[in-house]
Amino acid sequence: MKKYRRLLVVFILIWFMAMLYYGVTISREERKQQKYDHSQRHEVVRHPNGATVVVPPADKRTLKGFDEKAYIDATRAQDDPYGRNAFNQVESDKLGSDRPIPDTRHPLCKARAYPRDLPTTSVIICYHNEARSTLLRTVASVLNRSPPHLIHEIILVDDFSDNPADGQLLTNLPKVHVLRNDRREGLVRSRVKGADFATGKVLTFLDSHCESNDEWLEPLLARVKENPKSVVSPIIDVISMDNFQYIGASADLKGGFDWSLHFKWDTFSTRFKASRTDALAPIPTPMIAGGLFSIDKEWWELSGKYDMDMDIWGGENFEISFRIWMCGGRMEIIPCSRVGHVFRKRHPYTFPDGNANTYIK
Repeated sequence: MKKYRRLLVVFILIWFMAMLYYGVTISREERKQQKYDHSQRHEVVRHPNGATVVVPPADKRTLKGFDEKAYIDATRAQDDPYGRNAFNQVESDKLGSDRPIPDTRHPLCKARAYPRDLPTTSVIICYHNEARSTLLRTVASVLNRSPPHLIHEIILVDDFSDNPADGQLLTNLPKVHVLRNDRREGLVRSRVKGADFATGKVLTFLDSHCESNDEWLEPLLARVKENPKSVVSPIIDVISMDNFQYIGASADLKGGFDWSLHFKWDTFSTRFKASRTDALAPIPTPMIAGGLFSIDKEWWELSGKYDMDMDIWGGENFEISFRIWMCGGRMEIIPCSRVGHVFRKRHPYTFPDGNANTYIK
């Protein structure tokens, strides 16, 4: 009898030690996952100019089964490379959807860890006759450089483009939905349409000629989770309209405007610089650029969305900035979030009622 008892005690001890080892191992793995080790999700290489470059992993780069070449070849620029999009489409078409870009963040951003329980986001991208290469690169960079569980959906709103297939073909990519207007509605009403369709906790608006950088999403969602009344924008890097070089923007800027109500970037005052002890802290800004930002969906609806009588872009950032401040919210730029944007010198499209009549209205 004693012999059996002794064997039972030994068996229980072995079982207990095995469970303890298993629990510690799982706990370590979970902590690793919580920190989002992006060195496993991305390959970090050195650019010829010495900059650190983020490359999506091989299994992401293929966009699995999507024929990228055929998609872009169908609408390549024929004569004037600037004619259709007011940027050099020939140079854009040469680039792959997964091209490496410099990691332009502050070095301390790379050591930041974000919790796993961040809210999910619906990414809303509106477009009208956008070059397929830039539209694809916008979508691919979101898929490749975001934790998959945080991307609830990507909603493309086609503002009555000439070729419906520009967006429809992209529904073959993960999580992509396309809403198509049956007439030109403009950016503002198209965004509201996309937001009404969205079911993610947070709405993230992007223009259709962007490239998201590494860990661009987590800092935005973390701040919205911390303060749901904060409307947050990344630092917007520059993508050259001529050669599509990706250029890091200054982190010492905030949004402003002049007396003619034109948006502009303002440098930090000497006083603000002296008071800023944490380079990674959110930057309070009177205005956001308008093209790229995240907002809690409930706060978006409670604060009034956009003014639906606006026909063209350019005033919506004033309207939402003033309204958010007056309703007790905050406008902020998040230094650890970087997204590149193609800045153009002119509109590549016309307005249904004519340019003059639209502006006068």
